[in-house]
Amino acid sequence: MKIAIIGAGIGGLTTALAFEKLGIDYHIFEKTPTIKPVGAGIWLAPNALHVYDWLGVYDDLKDCGNFIDRITIGTQDLAPLSDMQQQEVQDTFGYTTISIHRAALLNILLDKIPEHKITLGKYFLRFESTKKDKVQVFFEDQSSYEFDLLLGADGIHSKVRKQLFPQSSIRYSGQTCWRGVADYDLNSDFKHRGVELWGDQVRFGFTKIAAHKVYWFAVARSPKNQQDLPNTTKEKLHTAFADFHPLVGELLETTDSNNIMRNDISDLVPLKKWHQGRICLIGDAAHAATPNMGQGGAQAIEDAYYLARLLQKGFTTDSFDQFQAQRAKKVALVLNQSWSTGKMAHWKYGTALRNALIKNIPEKLVLKKIMQLYSLKN
Repeated sequence: MKIAIIGAGIGGLTTALAFEKLGIDYHIFEKTPTIKPVGAGIWLAPNALHVYDWLGVYDDLKDCGNFIDRITIGTQDLAPLSDMQQQEVQDTFGYTTISIHRAALLNILLDKIPEHKITLGKYFLRFESTKKDKVQVFFEDQSSYEFDLLLGADGIHSKVRKQLFPQSSIRYSGQTCWRGVADYDLNSDFKHRGVELWGDQVRFGFTKIAAHKVYWFAVARSPKNQQDLPNTTKEKLHTAFADFHPLVGELLETTDSNNIMRNDISDLVPLKKWHQGRICLIGDAAHAATPNMGQGGAQAIEDAYYLARLLQKGFTTDSFDQFQAQRAKKVALVLNQSWSTGKMAHWKYGTALRNALIKNIPEKLVLKKIMQLYSLKN
């Protein structure tokens, strides 16, 4: 059995590494000609770290990233609304959360995958199911290859999904997000702490990801598909977050303007099925969520863990049904909770009520939900 993986993002590479571990034959196709160090930061929660420990890359992540042992949601002046120490998480799972540059994570994964099993510069065009229970995969350069299975790991704008489920649609949240990495040394109180500050229809988060490097994100309500005029982004952000704690301005000021990215925040309208025949979607191609729970990458990583262990037993007509059954409940939890959290954070009215609600959620209830989120079935 040989499997084609379309897309060399976190989901595709983690799936390939899981296949490598379990002796499943595969090949990755990636449309970009080179894997460039793009992106900003990402949080790897204990459920993701469990998988990466199983795959043998946990020590690499520790060396390149930064542990978070406290997670704070606060007001714009840094006054805490919710302030969770992570010791019980550490005691239960053996990990807390690692914040790391996305490019560093991708490089760690790429380094573990044999070069001959990944082809760059191959732009997926379409697939055809053949009469002999195979999938023919066609690329824009007029080449094609035959595989036993095809996995679409090509993100929220998946071309595999567009052919498989042409009626699928993306849902815009009404919010846009700027991301950057500041050259900055946080004081000791913030070195192992993830922080998100909620203001009036705007929010700002930050965490250390490496020595002298702080990942930050800024979110605001916005019409869809807006762009910043050249050389105006920093000024716009300074104005939008002028009432926030001075640390926010310092992080913005010490970030290279050329490396600030802007993307609208969207998710995928839930699909009834992630698969059809011998083709299956994984990660954001199947169930993209908004990033408000720090679980988008983790859910793609969980997909790799469950799917690889199922396919190690061999493929049957219900393998993909079993995979979706194992994953659907957790994915729905993340998607729904992330969407509602994002909406709540940007309430147009009732900021004081919102803050009171967050401040009065019992810590035991928060911890219970976190434990449910971080758990994996063996």
